Amino acid sequence: MKIDSETPLSETFLDSLGAPFYFEILEELQPKTDTITLRLQHLGYLDVSLEAIQKKDDSLYLAKYLLGNRWREVEIHCGDFDLDFKTIELYVSKKTDSTFTIPLSLTQKTLLALSKAKALQGDPFASFQLTQIEKKDLRTLNAQLTVETNRVRKIDNWVVKGYEKFPISFLKYHAGVKKGRVFNQSKLIAQNELVDGLGFVDALKPPEALFKKDSTIVYFYFKKRTFNHFDGILGFATNENTQKLELNGYLDLELNNNLNFGEQLKLVYKADGREQQNFEASTHMPFLFKTPFSLSLGLKIFKRDSTFATTEQLLKLHYQTSPKITVYAGYKTYESSNLLDETLAGSLVENFNSRYLLLGGKYTKRQKSLFFPIKTSIYLESEVGKRKTGLENQDQIRLSLEAKHNFNLSYNNSIFVQSTNSYLNSGNYLANELFRFGGINTLRGFNENSIDASLFSTINTEYRYLFNEGLYVHTILDAAYFENETVGIQERLYSFGLGLGLNTNAGILRLSLANGFSKNQAINASNTKVHLSLSASF
Repeated sequence: MKIDSETPLSETFLDSLGAPFYFEILEELQPKTDTITLRLQHLGYLDVSLEAIQKKDDSLYLAKYLLGNRWREVEIHCGDFDLDFKTIELYVSKKTDSTFTIPLSLTQKTLLALSKAKALQGDPFASFQLTQIEKKDLRTLNAQLTVETNRVRKIDNWVVKGYEKFPISFLKYHAGVKKGRVFNQSKLIAQNELVDGLGFVDALKPPEALFKKDSTIVYFYFKKRTFNHFDGILGFATNENTQKLELNGYLDLELNNNLNFGEQLKLVYKADGREQQNFEASTHMPFLFKTPFSLSLGLKIFKRDSTFATTEQLLKLHYQTSPKITVYAGYKTYESSNLLDETLAGSLVENFNSRYLLLGGKYTKRQKSLFFPIKTSIYLESEVGKRKTGLENQDQIRLSLEAKHNFNLSYNNSIFVQSTNSYLNSGNYLANELFRFGGINTLRGFNENSIDASLFSTINTEYRYLFNEGLYVHTILDAAYFENETVGIQERLYSFGLGLGLNTNAGILRLSLANGFSKNQAINASNTKVHLSLSASF
């Protein structure tokens, strides 16, 4: 079907009406012309009429319309009704204390925006419509805004379907769903996604609400998901002294929510093939006694060949201030023993005990991604305490900052940036109390925890290309600066390379190839490190 009028119609105008116009049977012709008439009225031709329908041939009809005058805008009288003009400011061309003017073609969008704004304020059934429509002049219409409002709806209760043993405190404190809050469907959907990002639960669909006369009940639809992980990293490097290939890496076991409490248990064992060993055990118990407080306990044991062994114990009490922010306070102890048969005067390794008070916080923003579930993370921790060696006490401060962010340029392209920083302030320093870094998590192209520092700062960057949900490749460009006060070293380190991630039946396989070198050192192929990890879920 084609349409015609007393004035020529441009192709752009016809497209706005939904051209081209097709129908398969003759009975569809009249409804099609009625739809076009309605669209013309929405565009401002209020007096439009269908003059005739002519049959041109067996497959073509011509509809002739008399358009008449086109009104361009409508002046809406809202009286003293409190409107949220921020939601419609893009549509409003003129505004006074009691009126506002909008293009006539945007009337439906404006009324819908006002309804959505009212829904965000707890009135999902509020309605806005124009009444008493009159012609002011050949360009402008006058109309009265009529508003029907209801009592503000608040969340009186919620119900979880599908996973009845779901730890409900995660809804209250992690997602921020609380009784007595104004009902906001958009916010509830966002909170539902926060729960979906926990890992041990799948949100099956958006939440739904049951509106009763005197109450509002929100229904969430969850399903429990196993979220235990086994992660292994293997690294291969050439020993600088023997020129033989050596094996290093770690095994990481993480158990989550097996008791339907949201709890976490982690066990980590690392070894670098040269008698450097690291054992870690930690547990996190969230929202104790249905409060916003969580408890973490941790134990770390680090041993370097026959030189020293250090034991670290910590306790943290967390408070969830918002769905994305957690702050905590705690207590940490270090105990280190010199394993050498003889202790020489001026030795950099000594027996010591340290006690620290902790204060820190973490910000985490998640995203739906198999390979990159964390979009933004910022972690800050301070430790204030004393180190005791024999009869000497030394005041100390330890600071740590870790920040990372994924810049999502498109579905396929993204840039990842991470920075890890630590600083120890002390009157004097021991080798067995320094920070240790290097390896796949801090500085690729170097052995795991092979670099000692009283201060260090690293930056890791990757350009990532995602082929599909099962494969991505990335570049590696890392840099680091560190200081070691025990030996008076200040050094800059760099590394570059390539890597990939692959989703296999066994888990997520990550492989990276990186070459590390210092500022004053030439690039040497023998310094290339291969890092391999397989993270399996069960």
